[in-house]
Amino acid sequence: MPKATVVELKPRKTPVQERSTASVQAIREAAIQVLLAVGKEQLTTTRVAARAGVSVGTLYQYFPNKSSLLQDVLKAHLDRVYGAVEQVCEQAKGRPLAEMADALVTEFLRVKMEHAATSRALYFVNDDVGGMEIARSNMTRGVKAVAAMFASSSDPLRIDAEVMASTVMAALAGVSRRMLESGRVSPKMMQAMRTELDVLARAYVGACVG
Repeated sequence: MPKATVVELKPRKTPVQERSTASVQAIREAAIQVLLAVGKEQLTTTRVAARAGVSVGTLYQYFPNKSSLLQDVLKAHLDRVYGAVEQVCEQAKGRPLAEMADALVTEFLRVKMEHAATSRALYFVNDDVGGMEIARSNMTRGVKAVAAMFASSSDPLRIDAEVMASTVMAALAGVSRRMLESGRVSPKMMQAMRTELDVLARAYVGACVG
């Protein structure tokens, strides 16, 4: 009986020199540009290498195949989003809950929608590159940061801070994804979404005090 083929997704090596890091970043940006231009089915490592201005051999030094490249792009994107969440949560510690909610909603949507087309395109490669597990890991990271922020409030909480954080982050992630997948991401719609999510988050955290 023939052995099943195992698709390698991990990068072949980690860039350590400045030139290598620049090459990897150029490849990531090129992958996003090609993905937006032709979609995931027509994206090839050859096209990405040409757009990045590197040889296919250079690309293969870091990424063994198309799937590993897209997985890396997705990881980098989510790391940027949840890194911003961690930063704003650290900065907002000790403030009133309402201000924490405002800061979180504003920063999450800013970084998520900064490159809305990229965010939307990456949703459609999730299933191909283990995106669910990557998203779950980053959501856990975000919930931890938000819970620590909520727990630092002087307001007495009647709900566990981690439960609060999970609820708020699920709302932010769910609404923003729905908006992105609909393709209706105009500045007016983004402002309306930010306003409504701010109302939702403020009302929820306010109800958790008691």
